[in-house]
Amino acid sequence: MEQTIASCPLYKKCGGCQLQSLPYDEQLRRKQGREIALLGKFGHVEPIIGMENPAHYRNKVCAAFGLDAKKHIVSGVYQPGSHRIVPVDDCLIEDEIADRIIVDIRNMLRDFKIQVFDERSGRGFLRHVLVRRGFRSGEVMVVLVAASPIFPTQKPFVKKLLELHPEITTVVLNINDRFTPVVLGEREKILYGPGVIEDTLCAHRFRISPRSFYQVNPVQTEVLYGKAVEYAALTGTETVLDAYCGVGTIGITASGGAKQVIGVELNRDAVKDAIANAKLNGLKNCWFTAGDAGEYMQGMAREGYKPDVVFLDPPRTGSSEAFLRALIKTAPSRAVYVSCDPETLARDLEILTAGGYKVQRIQPVDMFPFTEHVETVVLMSRVKD
Repeated sequence: MEQTIASCPLYKKCGGCQLQSLPYDEQLRRKQGREIALLGKFGHVEPIIGMENPAHYRNKVCAAFGLDAKKHIVSGVYQPGSHRIVPVDDCLIEDEIADRIIVDIRNMLRDFKIQVFDERSGRGFLRHVLVRRGFRSGEVMVVLVAASPIFPTQKPFVKKLLELHPEITTVVLNINDRFTPVVLGEREKILYGPGVIEDTLCAHRFRISPRSFYQVNPVQTEVLYGKAVEYAALTGTETVLDAYCGVGTIGITASGGAKQVIGVELNRDAVKDAIANAKLNGLKNCWFTAGDAGEYMQGMAREGYKPDVVFLDPPRTGSSEAFLRALIKTAPSRAVYVSCDPETLARDLEILTAGGYKVQRIQPVDMFPFTEHVETVVLMSRVKD
């Protein structure tokens, strides 16, 4: 895979593509070496699965808006360790349509007398723009993140945006009036369309709302989830627990081979989407609930309820020790760990292997080319009680 992408002039300022200076095959070798160094003691690490075309893979793009030193409106990303915006018009790993929409929104602001938010004074309206595009559906969501719900030029602004980009299927105003690094606020107002988009992943339809977690690289997500379901080796008789389930992507993908799927997720908005996604796909064997995965697993252990297979896809910080201890106590025959950080994965595997599990398969997947990040699917089987 002797691939590279054109040199980006923002490479050193942006900090998003830490490995951009390396040819793609060298990036994969570097990530493979890191996986072996961290996980090799648990078993054989399969060759990392890379992308045929590693450019423009991000189907979710978020731009911060502000003013530069000359009071010109800029949009882009925050420079690492600061709140200085690095202006970005087009990014070599972001969806090209999303980038064009953000640039056009920026160019429209003065005509519609829309001020960008100033963090120092607390004045202004527009803080961020988030664009999500369905990989297969082509549906496009634009989320305008504003400091106030009052948007006087709302109708003509949306009308002009749709004239420029008829591919947009919904526009949402998200209100974030807090001084916080979190991009999205709790309140939303639909300005156009249904307020959600749909996409197809692993032959299932998924509803994506502004605050839904949905993997940003759909090509590699299908590879990742395909491996996870393959490793689960479902026969149609199993009760499956999908921990940290998000909008239900892994559980729904696995549902065709399971007797029943139980999904647990702390984010209530994601759970609502998961329930809607199960209905969207006509599934009768999927059930989703809001709650802490560790507490839920502990409750299962107390009640003597044992899932046959557990999928766990925790955040970058890894799983909680409480969850891992409860998993060991309930003793499912197989556990499939989908990890976005090999360091926290190695930490968690230490606990699980000490608790009676053996690592059977380790498969790295390059979800984020040109960055240091790497995803891993690990199959574990119960070997002792």
